[in-house]
This record gives sequence, structure tokens and C-alpha cells, in this order.
Amino acid sequence: QVQLVESGGGLVQAGGSLRLSCAASGRSFHNYALGWFRQTPGKEREFVTTINESGKTYYTTSVKGRFIVSRDNAENTAILQMNSLNPEDTAVYYCAAAWVWGTVEEEYEYWGQGTQVTVSS
Repeated sequence: QVQLVESGGGLVQAGGSLRLSCAASGRSFHNYALGWFRQTPGKEREFVTTINESGKTYYTTSVKGRFIVSRDNAENTAILQMNSLNPEDTAVYYCAAAWVWGTVEEEYEYWGQGTQVTVSS
């Protein structure tokens, strides 16, 4: 099993940047694909990005060119660097782990508790 804990959320002005971390514990971390999702109150959880065990990445269209996902298997950590933030990015951000990378919530087996990101103007 894999346990995930997000951190790094907070309040930032529009146009600013924020760096989220996902600390993982448990064996076989390097075998999992890692995904980032976000959710705003009243809306369904939305796919943001994913990175597989080899470092291949995929992003949803709305964050391409602004967000960068990476992982450090030696440190058991996943990183989401968010740049050029706008109020539409405000949400609770979750990291998740899956055997095979994908864009659908149901494909991910393990989930963190989430971290709040608020973008103001």
C-alpha cells in the first residue's frame, strides 16, 4: 500500500506561483503512477496531471504550460509546481496513486487528504 500526504497549499495572488508536495510512505512507491486532482465546493473532482513510474507526464489542457509535475523516487516525493495562477485554479488539491496512469478518478487506488490552494486578485 501507499500513503500520501499533501502540503504546500496556501493563499497566493493571481499571477503568482505555488509549489505543492506529496510525501509518500509504503513499499513499491516507484511502481505507481501519481496523479493530481482538484476539487471546488459544489463541483466534481477534476483531473489535473499525472506522471508514470518512468517520468512520462500528461496534463489537462487548462494547465498546460503553467503547471509542472515531477517525482523523486529516492525521496518518495511528488511535486506539483504551479505558475501563472489565476482564481480558476482555486481548489483543494489531491495527490493519488495508481498502478496504471490515467485521467479518471476511478483509476486511482490511494488518495491523500488534500491541501487548499486559494488564488486571489
